[in-house]
Amino acid sequence: MRSPKYTFKPDYAVPPGESISDVIASMGMTQRDFAARLDISVQDLNCLLRGEQELSVEMAHRLERVTEVPASFWNNLESQYRTQLVRMREMEEVHTQKEWLAKIPVAELTKRGYLESSLSHVKKFEAVLRFFDVSSVSEWENTWVKPSVAARRSKCFEHNPHTAATWIRMGELAAQSMNCGPTDIKKFREAMEELRLFTTEDSSSFVPKLVDRCKDCGVALVLVPEFPRLSWSGATKWIGDTAVIMLNLRGKRDDKFWFSFFHEAGHVILHSKQDLLINDGDQEDVREKEANEFACIVLFGKDRVKIPNLHSKAEIKAFADSLNLSPGIVAGQYQFMTGNYKYYHDLFRAYKWTTPQKH
Repeated sequence: MRSPKYTFKPDYAVPPGESISDVIASMGMTQRDFAARLDISVQDLNCLLRGEQELSVEMAHRLERVTEVPASFWNNLESQYRTQLVRMREMEEVHTQKEWLAKIPVAELTKRGYLESSLSHVKKFEAVLRFFDVSSVSEWENTWVKPSVAARRSKCFEHNPHTAATWIRMGELAAQSMNCGPTDIKKFREAMEELRLFTTEDSSSFVPKLVDRCKDCGVALVLVPEFPRLSWSGATKWIGDTAVIMLNLRGKRDDKFWFSFFHEAGHVILHSKQDLLINDGDQEDVREKEANEFACIVLFGKDRVKIPNLHSKAEIKAFADSLNLSPGIVAGQYQFMTGNYKYYHDLFRAYKWTTPQKH
């Protein structure tokens, strides 16, 4: 015998209630009369007809007695209906999984060591859920996409929430691995002057000291490599009683890195623990303006107004030396304040990643 060439997989399910309705009509009964013969309420009968109530073995025997249609027929219809519902849910879940997983930067997660490269679709899906510490796509949506969450974060997040959430989650995992204690905001504020002195040091020297000094204040500073499609330099959020500052090397210049650090420090010191705040240059958010002002005060103080009047590389360096700052930070601020972005590029120090940042 030939095996069938085509198989039919319906995307709908027919409840036994449709057949029951046909029988009721053929018997010339009202639903009220039929419900009375089954010894159930009209409301329960309607639930049965719509498939909202399972057709039990006992009900199948009642139907046999009233309709003379064998109980096995009703049991088979119920079994087929419930089986098809399960298949439909599974098909919908697989479609949802594939659609969601296609938006997650899986290749980047694999490259950075968070996922194994040889995983099947199902295993990969489960691994990504574990990465985000959620049990389902709907739970991920509730955590990262719903309006109640979106209202407390940057507008930039909305353009690419799947990639954005992945970067933030990497920062969360890195912070959790540090076992940092509760944040002491007063102590962190008092440390600003000391921390700004690190700007003159080489990155191989200042990074471990900066991380340790922040940790002394109960602030988890984590460095997470940037994603190409995310146009931000850093973010701040709280995990319990611990503030987390996440930074990347977007721009790969010392002025951008340090201004971003003190910008995020401003969020820790000035703003709510409830918010995920992302440094994406959004000047409509008053909190971003306040964080920028905080960074300017820490770095330059009242002398910032002098920067546009610096007219040579020597003057930039001398001004930086007077403030114990890296010349690149002053050069960056000069460009920003004057709009002359073609000057003093040779004063910037380039930063680069030296080791994978997987945690």
